[in-house]
Amino acid sequence: MRVVTAGIGLRAGHVLSILKETMPEIEFVGFYDPQPTYLHMIGEDVPRYEDVETMLAQTKPDLFFVGSPNSFHLAHIKAGLAAGVRIFTEKPVVTTKDETMELASLLAEYGTDQVMVGLVLRYSQHMVDLRAVLDQLGPVTSLEANEHIGPYHGAFFMRDWRRMIKWSGGFMLEKCCHDIDIYNMVTRSRVSKVASFGGRKSFTPEFAPTSNTENEIMHRKTSVWESVPDAFHSDGDIIDYQTAILRYDTGASLAFHTNLNVPDEHRRFCVMGAKGMAEGDFVRGYLKATARDGTVIADHDYTQLEASKASAHYGADHMMVADIAAFLRGEADTLPVGVVDALEAGLVAMALDEARVSGGMVDMAETWATFDTYGLRG
Repeated sequence: MRVVTAGIGLRAGHVLSILKETMPEIEFVGFYDPQPTYLHMIGEDVPRYEDVETMLAQTKPDLFFVGSPNSFHLAHIKAGLAAGVRIFTEKPVVTTKDETMELASLLAEYGTDQVMVGLVLRYSQHMVDLRAVLDQLGPVTSLEANEHIGPYHGAFFMRDWRRMIKWSGGFMLEKCCHDIDIYNMVTRSRVSKVASFGGRKSFTPEFAPTSNTENEIMHRKTSVWESVPDAFHSDGDIIDYQTAILRYDTGASLAFHTNLNVPDEHRRFCVMGAKGMAEGDFVRGYLKATARDGTVIADHDYTQLEASKASAHYGADHMMVADIAAFLRGEADTLPVGVVDALEAGLVAMALDEARVSGGMVDMAETWATFDTYGLRG
C-alpha cells in the first residue's frame, strides 16, 4: 500500500509510524512539508515534493494522510478528492462554517467513504465500553464533562501555531472537537442550541513564570512551525478557559468546561440517564456505570494499559490504527466515526465560539438545514 502525507509534524509522524507497525505492507512514497521536523518517524529517505498536487500525480498513492495545520486541510482534501485518492485527515477537518459547507458539497459529489478522520476518542476503550452499556442507562437526560490540560500543554498551545484562530479555528474546535463528537454519539442526537462563556486569564503577562522550574514546564512540549518563544506574551487569540451549555434535539443537556492551566489534569464525563448513570475519566483511567437501584453495571480500570500505548490518547491511537488497518484491508465494513460526524462536531464547536463572542445563545436550526441540503446522512 502506497502512502503519502501532507505534513510530517509530531502528530502525523506518530500516527503514521503506528500505521507502519500495524501494516508492514505500507510504503511511504512521498511527503509535502516545508518544515519536515519529524521525517525520521517515517524514514529520512521518503521523497520530498514541492506541492501536494505534483505529489499525488506522480506517486499515485492508495492513501493520502492530511496532517497539515488545520487551515490547509480543505485545500489538501480537495486535491486528494480530485486525484481519486482515499484520504485520512486529522481533526478538525476544516476551520470555518463556509469551509464545512464547501467540503459537504464535495463529499456529496465524491462520496463520504473517500475521507476517514482522526477523531480518536471514538476508538478509545472508554467509549467501546460505554457504548456497550449505554442502552441500560435509558434515555440520556443530562451530561457534564470537561477537558482540563496541564500548564505544559496549555503553554504549548499559546506558543504553537494553534494559538491563532486563523490557523487552528480556535481552541474549542482544535482540541475539544473530540469531546463534542463523543457526546453527540452518547445522546444519539444533534445539538440544537448553545451558549458559552470564556476568555484568557491564565496565560497573561502578570502570571509569567518567576522560577526556572515553572519556565521549564512552560517549554516542555516543543513547537516548531510559526511558533513564538513565550506563552505569556504571545500574540495568540485563543481562549485559555471556556464553559459551554449545549441542548440536544432529544432534550438532553450538556455542561462542558475546558481549561488550559490545570496542574492535576483530567478529562471527565458523567452521563445521566432515566435508568442509570455512567462516569469516567480518560486521564485517571476508569469507567463505572450504575443502575438506579445501585447495581454496578460496569466497572473498568484502565490504569494498567501497556505503557507504550497508554501514553497516546489513553491507548486509543493504537486502537484507531488497528481499526483503520482492518478497514483498509477489507476486513471491516465500517469505522466507529466518519467525516460527517466530524463536520457536525466542528459546526457545534464553531457555534460555541460564536456564542462566546456574541454573549448570546446560538440556535443551530439554520446551520443544520443548510448542511442537510447536501444529503450526507442519506
